[in-house]
Amino acid sequence: MDPIEKYIDSGILELYVLGMTSDEENIEISNLASLHIAIKNEIESIELALNGYAAEIAPEISPATKEWIMATIHYTERLQNGEEVANTPMLNKNSKIEDFDTWLKRDNMQAPDDYDALHAKIISATPEAKTLIVWLKYGAPPEEHTNEMEHFLIVEGTCDITIGDKVHHLVPGDYLSIPLHIDHDVKVTSITPCKVILQRVAA
Repeated sequence: MDPIEKYIDSGILELYVLGMTSDEENIEISNLASLHIAIKNEIESIELALNGYAAEIAPEISPATKEWIMATIHYTERLQNGEEVANTPMLNKNSKIEDFDTWLKRDNMQAPDDYDALHAKIISATPEAKTLIVWLKYGAPPEEHTNEMEHFLIVEGTCDITIGDKVHHLVPGDYLSIPLHIDHDVKVTSITPCKVILQRVAA
């Protein structure tokens, strides 16, 4: 057998792509790949195969989870750039939209024009409570909370929030609290997106 083919068949290139070879082996393989196109092509082929396999078995991230991750990154960057931690009002039945004008009117707390179905900006986050501005084009799927109370204040648009078998028709200025251990979902009923202040408080 050709020495290069024997080297390729040895399995060391798979280990190399997986990061399981020693420093000495890495240097050797890198040198051989620069000298032999067959080894270079085999490494690229293994990388493609492994990436494809990883994509197949990786769990799909829901749009909501992805949006929370992006909102957290955006919030972290704002703090790193000098933004002070906000002292956010706690939502309750007496809350008013203007209580949150400080954040609602800020340029860096607006939704982009090209977001898909959901967008969020974090106002503040502590172990006790997280407060966000959330934009919903269509709604949110059913969910149930076991360790945090969820509170809504409608800012723009309208929506129906179903808690158990009861439907709440909400318009700007309305407040609603979601109890623990009960399924609930949100359906936007306005042509424009529903913009809400969402607050999740540790139970």
